Amino acid sequence: MADSPLTGFVVVDLSTGIAGGYCTKLLSDGGAEVIKVEAPEGDPLRRWSASGASIGAGEDGALFSFLAGGKNSVVADPAVPDDLRLVHDLLASADAVVWSPGSQLSDDPVLAPTALHAAHPHLIVAAITPFGLDGPWSSLPATEFTLQAWSGGIVGLGRGAPDRAPVYVGGQVGDYLSGSYASVAILASRVRVLAGGGGELIDLSMLECHVMGLTYHPVTYFEMLGRPWRDARKLTVPGIAKVKDGLVDVGCGTAQQWFDLCAMTGHEDWIDEDTPLTITERANEKSGELYAWMAERTGDEVRDLATAFRIPNAPVATPDTVESLEHFSARGSFVDHPAGFRQPAAPYRISGVELRCPSSAPRLGEHTEQYRTSPRHPRRAGDAADRLPLSGIRVVDLTTFWAGPSCTHLMALLGAEVIHVESARRPDGTRMISGVPVSEDQWWEKQPIFAALNTSKKDITLDLGTERGRELLHRLIATADVVAENYTPRVLDHLGLDYAAVQRIKPDAVMVRMPGFGLDGPWRDNPAFAYVIEAAAGISWLTGYRDRNPYEPYSLGDPNAGLHALNAVLLALEHRRRTGEGALIEAAMVDAALNIAAEQVIEYSAYGAVLQRDGNRGPTASPQNLYRTAEIDEFGRDDSWVAIAVATDEQWHALRAALGSPGWAARPQLATARGRRARADFVDEQLSVWCRERSGDDVVAALWPAGVPVAKVMQPHRQPELEQLTARGFFEVLDHPVNAPARFTTMPFRLSRGPNPVHTSPAPLLGQHNHQILTELGLSPDDIAALETEGVIGAGYCG
Repeated sequence: MADSPLTGFVVVDLSTGIAGGYCTKLLSDGGAEVIKVEAPEGDPLRRWSASGASIGAGEDGALFSFLAGGKNSVVADPAVPDDLRLVHDLLASADAVVWSPGSQLSDDPVLAPTALHAAHPHLIVAAITPFGLDGPWSSLPATEFTLQAWSGGIVGLGRGAPDRAPVYVGGQVGDYLSGSYASVAILASRVRVLAGGGGELIDLSMLECHVMGLTYHPVTYFEMLGRPWRDARKLTVPGIAKVKDGLVDVGCGTAQQWFDLCAMTGHEDWIDEDTPLTITERANEKSGELYAWMAERTGDEVRDLATAFRIPNAPVATPDTVESLEHFSARGSFVDHPAGFRQPAAPYRISGVELRCPSSAPRLGEHTEQYRTSPRHPRRAGDAADRLPLSGIRVVDLTTFWAGPSCTHLMALLGAEVIHVESARRPDGTRMISGVPVSEDQWWEKQPIFAALNTSKKDITLDLGTERGRELLHRLIATADVVAENYTPRVLDHLGLDYAAVQRIKPDAVMVRMPGFGLDGPWRDNPAFAYVIEAAAGISWLTGYRDRNPYEPYSLGDPNAGLHALNAVLLALEHRRRTGEGALIEAAMVDAALNIAAEQVIEYSAYGAVLQRDGNRGPTASPQNLYRTAEIDEFGRDDSWVAIAVATDEQWHALRAALGSPGWAARPQLATARGRRARADFVDEQLSVWCRERSGDDVVAALWPAGVPVAKVMQPHRQPELEQLTARGFFEVLDHPVNAPARFTTMPFRLSRGPNPVHTSPAPLLGQHNHQILTELGLSPDDIAALETEGVIGAGYCG
């Protein structure tokens, strides 16, 4: 793979499960040599099937084959000295190691992350753990389900209906988010190593990844506005609705979209710009008529109309239909795996860069002897002074809302100079979505979502509808390393700023485009918000109750897209370092979503199984559910819950003991996961009675120290009450020239070489850096004053 940006980059994989597997898959796809070192029993994922399909002796599960394609496998027994020496020899000649707990190999003290970092100072050591390597919760058990509960992600954006328990987002999405973050951290750290620095320890917390991916900066929102983002569960309307031939998702996230929806359904009489009701309240008020209107039409009829009205929409993909959707067929979004199943294509496309095609997974220990006998060349640690990983990289940030800014924000936190380009007439949409009255002075500076997504950036305003504004943007791009945007393709087409134009301005620039559905295909120009991306990719299908329409996760589609885009940017920058060439990145939101939902199409094409949503039950644990406690919540409702997930038979024995060994739990049929799953209703009834008599804190205190994964279902704005997040300094307080100090999330991983603190400045004021940046571009004070007079730039909202 001579054209691959990570050729020669050697990664030892000491992890098990999805998070480490997906991290190293992303690195392997970029050309890295990944050596998966397994204990003699192998990664448990080799024997995993979400549908319970039978996996024969000597065979591997399809999901493992997807994640491990192109890697090499070495078996090492930590009880055998020669095997331990082999592992250390591999580490001495590697560039990075990915570690997670849970196998007899990784749990050996000599292979603990801090020990590896001390023994091999040249290495990038990435540790993926539920809560981080330190803090009061660092040794406590967790599952994807309980992490979603602790993070606030289960109730994050008011998902679901109030007459039932809230539900988690199905499909093990947090594991994929954690793997994506780990890959970003490794690639960023590598930039620092290539500049002559030493290795470092990356301490990634999966809980913090859940906070970043499944909630929408709720702490900053609460502290700036004095109210939570959502105080109740409400169905999004129309949201996911039944049509004659299936399910469609139709979004209504802005006032204009509500007006358009009214017009589309022939109800202009519902439009009332003076109503005190919110859009959500108005939509819920008219839900019966909206659902009846949709039920009388086919999915294509509803979607064609919605597209004509510029209303976000998508079909709700299922495991057996997602491949056949016209857009994915046209774009070749799915490809064959050598093991005989179908999988998503790469989550991004990079011009001039060869990403690894799907290839076979290694048999357990297939390459052990090869690595025992092959010569190796130990690496040495660099001694250059520490610098921020992306120091010296300039980014022209044309992004808006959540997906794009989440990509460029992480670049800024890692040291890049990010210049956010807005217009005084049409600023970033996140300056306008939080309900701050326009009667307030400088209301556009008081929006918490913008404040949270744009710290450590600079800001310039340019009216790109003017020739002078476009000319100045071109001059700015000429100084940039990266240009980022996430509009629908037609917007940049209208501005004449496609990649060819950027190349003419700056031939070696990396341009990352993040359209919802890609740069081609029949849905190319459709507006895309997180919820329609999640529906089209199949994530929504697994979220909710089987006897109701699926629920929209309404969250991770955006940050997941930003994470994958940043992985691609870091690959493209390495490609530029090696070749001097720029690159066009197409990081479609839906392609990133298809990859974290890959298990659905893999299970269907490999085993014929259509995975189903099942409320809060899931394939990885039994029992797994939410149970109501005795408390009244902060809103005065009988709506407080705990999450319990028993992932192993040993944890079941621990649960029985913690409950006082009641007779019902001693039934022999419940001793195995299969038996508990077959009797899930009975087990849930018993646990519900026990939890209902206790507070959430009491339940956690009884079960967690005993070794049972458990969590309180947190309201997301209460995240700072989690002692683990406080102990790790996950939030930093920032001052602001307009707003009172507030807490902001940092990054879900800590780099031993910094940054510390993570944030260098609060989010910029609109146009705050106009004079600084335009002066750098050669403009005089008189030139800048003329631009202000002409309205090309502005230092405040003038829409």
